[in-house]
Amino acid sequence: MHVKKGDNVIVLAGKDKGKIGKISRALPREDMVLVEGVNIKKVHQRSKKSGTKGAIIEKTFPIHVSNVKIHGKS
Repeated sequence: MHVKKGDNVIVLAGKDKGKIGKISRALPREDMVLVEGVNIKKVHQRSKKSGTKGAIIEKTFPIHVSNVKIHGKS
């Protein structure tokens, strides 16, 4: 992989093309990275106990490492 955790990257493809973010986690076995503020989706979360309610939370999903490029110095 050409990037690692903590690098500032720019997204080259997809709905978030042109966005800049920091890599929060690298997944080398899958060739994926988690970039802060990029590829955020709303996910329905079930209630944990009978007294609590479910919720809709925003979660960051990984993107392929080929769709990011190092941006400037880290």
